[in-house]
Amino acid sequence: MADYKRARTQQQKAQRLDQIKTAAHELFLQSSYHAISLTTIAQKLGWSRAMLYKYVSTKEEIFLALCADQRASYFQALRSAYPPGAQYSYQTLAQVWSQILCCHRGYLCYSEILSSIIETNVSVDTLAAFKKAYHDDEKSLESQFAANLGISQDSVRDLCLSIHSHATGIKCCCSCRPLVQEAMDKAGLVTEEVDFASNMQDFILMCLLWHCKRPVAQP
Repeated sequence: MADYKRARTQQQKAQRLDQIKTAAHELFLQSSYHAISLTTIAQKLGWSRAMLYKYVSTKEEIFLALCADQRASYFQALRSAYPPGAQYSYQTLAQVWSQILCCHRGYLCYSEILSSIIETNVSVDTLAAFKKAYHDDEKSLESQFAANLGISQDSVRDLCLSIHSHATGIKCCCSCRPLVQEAMDKAGLVTEEVDFASNMQDFILMCLLWHCKRPVAQP
């Protein structure tokens, strides 16, 4: 077992949580979510399960924290790439946005199982904090993009939701998991190659043209 000293300060506890999240993320890159447990995470860290329980209660709690980190990074990248007052063409924004999505596929992987799995076994307080942080980040992004694009925040919310949903779905077509690939091979089917960046750039451009140029409905 690795040399272990229990965290005493808040800074030490934060460092321990970072270690836990790193171990869980590395396991997620290697195997399916369902194959990961608190036991396998503890083993990855060289800790006992009892030691792990001092910092987290469930596997979902760890992955909710990972999703929060990935979401914050993704939203910050979007805000930085399209700062207040930016007047990029729709084509340029679509290209930049697609590149940011390519760099944040981890967030898409967590989003894919967020509502159906990750959120199902955490405390109400933990989930409430996650939702509040997401809401605040979302409002900040909507306000900035709405001003730049000259559309309402509701339209920006619809735009972001469309792009996020499509990216989460198309990501699966661009990264076939070993079990799925084995099943495709056994069925004699060919896995079609999908260029994630190119597909997303075209889709984002289409969404921008729709949400930014559609006529306002008359009362």
